[in-house]
Parts: sequence; structure tokens; C-alpha cells
Amino acid sequence: MNLTKGLNDLVAVALVAALAPIIVAVLPGPRVPQVVIFLFGGVLIGPHVLGLAETSSIKLLANIGLGFLFLMAGYELEPTLLRQQPGRLAIQGWLISAAIAVGVAAALTAAGYIRDYVPVGLAQTTTALGTLLPIQRDNDMLGGRFGRDVYAAGAVGELFPILIIAVFLTRRGHFIALASVALVGVLAIALTAVPWLTGHRVVQRIVQEGQDETAQITLRGAMLLLFVLLAVASRFGLDVVLGALLAGMVMRGWARQSNMDITSLEHKLDAVGYGIFIPIFFISSGMTLDLKAIARDPLRLLLFFALLLVVRGLPSLLVYRRTLPARQRVEMTFITATTLPLLIALVEIGQQDGVMLPSTAAALVGAGVLSVLVFPLIAVTLHRSAPLAPADVGIPVAEPATGINAPPEKPGQHALFSQPLTSTRAWASSWSPRARPRRSGGPPEQARPFIDYTPPT
Repeated sequence: MNLTKGLNDLVAVALVAALAPIIVAVLPGPRVPQVVIFLFGGVLIGPHVLGLAETSSIKLLANIGLGFLFLMAGYELEPTLLRQQPGRLAIQGWLISAAIAVGVAAALTAAGYIRDYVPVGLAQTTTALGTLLPIQRDNDMLGGRFGRDVYAAGAVGELFPILIIAVFLTRRGHFIALASVALVGVLAIALTAVPWLTGHRVVQRIVQEGQDETAQITLRGAMLLLFVLLAVASRFGLDVVLGALLAGMVMRGWARQSNMDITSLEHKLDAVGYGIFIPIFFISSGMTLDLKAIARDPLRLLLFFALLLVVRGLPSLLVYRRTLPARQRVEMTFITATTLPLLIALVEIGQQDGVMLPSTAAALVGAGVLSVLVFPLIAVTLHRSAPLAPADVGIPVAEPATGINAPPEKPGQHALFSQPLTSTRAWASSWSPRARPRRSGGPPEQARPFIDYTPPT
């Protein structure tokens, strides 16, 4: 690769990444997620529009960005959540989606509309948890019961398809692929023992003294962990997203076992991931969008876009009917239907097999891009349009006092919510995951305020 050409491509990508937060700040109306600007910017500078950059020169950086996206998702994942009710409901919803996807893919294959049955069907069951987390965190949508359901649904929508890709969509035999997954999993489990092996006081002192300034030993250790599991997964013929997801889960285990400043490490990972590599991945994804192929058959894109909502999203209305109010079930419908990273991986697998039609590949990627552009925006708009109840952020509301000891309040009004709605939202946001200094160990447990009220005597 020509160095000058590669640097010029990187300049164009960096320009889009730098302008994205500025564009988001100046746009009127509801706040647009930066991912939308990344994707639009990638389409604009890509080979199909202005031709300012090509994906080949930034492919490695884009793959690291994909790895960081799944690293963050794995770091936020709490495996015990999958054994609780949110996890059971998420698995139930995914199985319903998988059953619908089998029927839809079979019908499209029988009609001659698609050729690559498994990747197309599996693509409709994925959820982009890593893509959704920063959007939802920015809009305080991860609190309370709803936040736990989002974590579980997103984790299942990533983990199950990743395992199916690793075992069934490989050129190796299924037994070899399954053994490879097991070996990578054993390596990940072994790596969780690193804090115990380095528990000597001398090692701990070196880590404590070298985690800041020029040494940055904890950040370098986290990067080493990511690169090792990415390389091992690739070496065994597995998709790199599996290695990245496991790296995040291992790092979460390290965070629990060690005495180092985890909050500082989290800020550094946010800076490196969201500041450098993750924007490159999304911009590169926009650059791969073949607008000419989509323009020749736009109905194919719209069909796959609608199927994402029907197959992956609509089961949420049924699964969560007893645990979430109607508005949050609709939000969950659009959240679970959002997908892109795994969809891109499945398209690459289909193209390598030589079976997937180019028009199908372009339409699937286009549908994924469109889902990231549209579905989170609808979910955020719904979240902002309704009054923020205490239960939405996981805060229990005590029964109001009655009788002669009741506090003097206006009829029908609780003292805690006597302020305007905007102030109430600001107060409630202080209990959101975003306001907490640590987010280690999966979904944040919401702080519960204690209100001590002594009635006048």
C-alpha cells in the first residue's frame, strides 16, 4: 500500500470523525447520534460518491475499531444476568426471532430472491449492543428494569449469532470449529487468573505507580489482552468479534479482582475506543455502502430493513408484555432491531462463499446502516416524549403518608415531583449510569435515594 495514499485516506476519515460532534451540536431538533454522522460521512468520502478514501488502506484500523466495539460490550456484560429473568426473556425473544428468520429465509430462497440461506437468516436475528450502548448512555436509557432488559437482549443478540457464526459458518469442519471455540474460551478463562498470578506486593506496586503518566501500564495491558484474543480467534479461523467479546468479559473479571483505579482505566478506554478506533469502523462501514447496487434494486433494501424490525424487533412486544409498560416495549422493539457490525461480518462470509448475490450483500449492509440511522432515533424520541417516572430509572417510590402526620402538600402532588418536569429529568439523570463514577461489572445497579422526612409537631 502506498504510504501517501494511506495517509490521505486517514486524513479524510479523521476529518469526518472530528466534525461529527460539531455537526451534532449545531443541528436543530432532537440530538442526532454521532454514529449517524459517521455513516453519512463515510458514504460521502467513500469510493461511490466523492472518492476521497478507500477502505483497503484503513481496514486494519477499522477491524480494531470493531474489536473495541465488542470489547466495550463484553466489558458491560454481566453473565449472571442471563440466568435471571431479563436473560431468560431475552433468550426466549431471540429463539422466537430465530424461528421467524428460518421461515422468512426459506420463503425468500424458494422464491429465488436469495441464495445464501444461513447468513441472510442469521443476519435478521442480531442486535448491535456495542453500537447502542453509547447512544443509550448519552440519553439515560440504561436505568432500572428497562436497562437490565436492554443489556440482556443486546447480549443475547450478539453472543448467540457469534457462536453460530464460529461453529456453522466456517470452512472447517463443525467439530474443529467447536473445538476452536472451546480452546479460545479456555484461554479466556485462563487469562482471568492474571490478577491472582500478579498479586505479589512488588507487582502491585509497579502497577499502581505505572498506571498513569508515561507508563500507562493498565491501558497497555488492556490493549495487549484485546490484540491477543483477536489474533488467537483469527488464527483458529474464528471471527474476531468473538475474541473481542471474550476480551471484554476477561477485563471485567480483572476489574473485580484487582485493586487498581478502574475508573481511570475506563476513561482511558473510552478515549482510545470512542475517540479513535470506533469512529474509523463506522466511517469505513459507510464507505462500503454500494449505492449503485442499491439504486438498481431499492426494494430489496427496504425489504431487508422491514424484516429486521419484524423478525428481531416485534417479538419484544410479546416477550415483555408482563414486565414492561407499552411505551418501553415499543422502545425495545426498535432497540433490538438495530444491527450492523455482525451483519457486515455475515455479508463478508456470504461473499467469500461466492453464493451471496452482490445485490443482496449491498441491500443487507444498507439495511443495517439504515437501522442504525433510524431505529435508535425513534427509540430515543419515544423515551424523551413521555414523562420520566421514578420506576424508569429504578427508583422506588414510597407510599405517601396519610392522616395527621401527612406532610403539607398540594392535593395530588408529591413533594419529590413538585418541581417542573425538566428539573425532575435533571434530578433523575443524576442516578443514571452516566453519572456514576464506575460502571464495572455489567449493568449498573441504580442508587436508591433515602429521603428522611420528619413531619412538623
